[in-house]
Amino acid sequence: MAKKLSLKEQFKALKHIPAFLKLMWKSNPTMASINVVLRVLKSVLPITMLYVGKLIIDEIVVLSRQSDPDLEMLIWYVAIEFGLAIMSDIFNRVIALIDSLLGDLFANETSVRLMKHASKLDLDQFENSEFYDKLERARRQTLGRTVLMSQVLSQFQDLVTMLSLGVGLVIFNPLLIVLLIIAVIPAFLGENHFNERTYSLVHGWTPMRRELDYLRYTGASDVTAKELKVFGLSDFLTGRFKRLSDEYYDLNKGISQKRAFWGVVFSGLGTAAYYGTYGFIIYETVNGQLTLGDLTFLSGSFLRFKTLLEGALNRFSKITEGAMYLKDFFEFFEIQPKIATNQSSLPIPRPIKQGFEFENVSFKYENTETYAVRNLSFKLEPGEKMALVGENGAGKTTLVKLLARLYDPTEGRILLDGVDLRDYDPEDFNKNVGVIFQDFVRFNFTAGLNVAIGQIEDKEQQELIEQASVKSLADQVIESLPDRYDQMIGKRFEGGVDLSGGQWQKIALGRAYMRSAQMLILDEPTAALDARAEHEVFKRFAELTKDKTAILISHRFSTVRMATKILVLENGGIAEIGSHSELLEKNGIYANLFNLQASGYR
Repeated sequence: MAKKLSLKEQFKALKHIPAFLKLMWKSNPTMASINVVLRVLKSVLPITMLYVGKLIIDEIVVLSRQSDPDLEMLIWYVAIEFGLAIMSDIFNRVIALIDSLLGDLFANETSVRLMKHASKLDLDQFENSEFYDKLERARRQTLGRTVLMSQVLSQFQDLVTMLSLGVGLVIFNPLLIVLLIIAVIPAFLGENHFNERTYSLVHGWTPMRRELDYLRYTGASDVTAKELKVFGLSDFLTGRFKRLSDEYYDLNKGISQKRAFWGVVFSGLGTAAYYGTYGFIIYETVNGQLTLGDLTFLSGSFLRFKTLLEGALNRFSKITEGAMYLKDFFEFFEIQPKIATNQSSLPIPRPIKQGFEFENVSFKYENTETYAVRNLSFKLEPGEKMALVGENGAGKTTLVKLLARLYDPTEGRILLDGVDLRDYDPEDFNKNVGVIFQDFVRFNFTAGLNVAIGQIEDKEQQELIEQASVKSLADQVIESLPDRYDQMIGKRFEGGVDLSGGQWQKIALGRAYMRSAQMLILDEPTAALDARAEHEVFKRFAELTKDKTAILISHRFSTVRMATKILVLENGGIAEIGSHSELLEKNGIYANLFNLQASGYR
């Protein structure tokens, strides 16, 4: 459960409202301006209609005493009131339409902004559960903020209306407004208290809500269906989901019940204040101090003022609640990447002349004490093909991520042409490195777009896409599809077809050949291929990257031996380094692993 927020903290959250309104206005300045103008005009309609109503009543009283009444003025009054009613309805509908359109535009633009900002953040930030909680809360705020916008603008509109109504009531008796304000304050404080309790519940339950979403997806997904059936996991997943969801329901139910009870109590105070005042106005009318028109005007003004005041105070609680959620939204955008471009960032040398050099590089993941790699020192020459070998957990993928600058070293440094990688422009560096990981993403896009992802700015260059597909052998897969490069792959959308693991890997490999990079990295992306197919892929890879630096990770030594240099990792450190023949002569770890695998084929 999140900590309880004080009233001061809730008011402090209101500082995010101006920034929120600025974002709304930037979504469409014209519509936002029209919305404000219409609300100002509508805010003075209630007092105008009440006053016209007073004139109608007083005119009726006068005419009722005449033997030959002239109805012209009365007809004019009624026509004016009719026109004001039509105008009010038009304003309501146009305002609602603009609110809806602005809300959609805001949701679209903030979603784009969130995705762009998330793409700039560091990989290690995505591996932090607290970061994911902030991301989830921010993501939820990209939708449904139309309500907050409408609440803020309605608050402004109602304040103007109350000001106009209050002028008339103050002239009659200012103590009535004081009495009404005192009567509705308890309701405001109660509503504010329960809004804070609701926010604290939602905020504190963010990790559990993410788990509920995960369980909901895992329990009904084509990706998990096989394992659920084979291992009989359905009862386990549904049981865990039910336990968590019931716990959340019980907590929310308790808050809702208390909110309803105290809402009735506090609302009764406001109703009592209104009828006490109403009785006083009637008394003044009976004694001849007020006309029937005055009675109509004052009682109507007082009722409307009471309704607006209660609504404004309750809405204020809703606005502070919404502002607290906005705090989560804006806090996400305050998170900044550590790996970022600055004014002194250097462009990547083209071509690379000296290559890469690791100088005592060590790295440990956040919130862990164990180093994933330790004291790595080696050189990778331009155009060299290096293979990484080692048991699972030896640090191969971590080394690749450091080389691709998805992480910066915890200790030591990585040089490119004698310059620390941290001094280069990260965006320019990314353009010069192509990486295909073993857990590559299977995008539910067309086959052609799946390949083009490797160089997305060339997604319209069909010739380049086809060339990359030929190089990765993906063309054989794509030519067998009904709509070839336009075929939707993946089962998420209508008409999509699924591929085998090996077919997906050939598609993913095509991305590497799309990229006009100086260095290519293949991190076990061919695990689903048979030995012959993998050998063919890496043979082509070696031929097609003659002038490029390449890193490859594979558990098959028939592939590894193609590399000009082999680096053997053990427990995060370098155990051996050399060519295939050199390492066999050493008769060390590499030779042992090679012979173990070779014996399996004899």
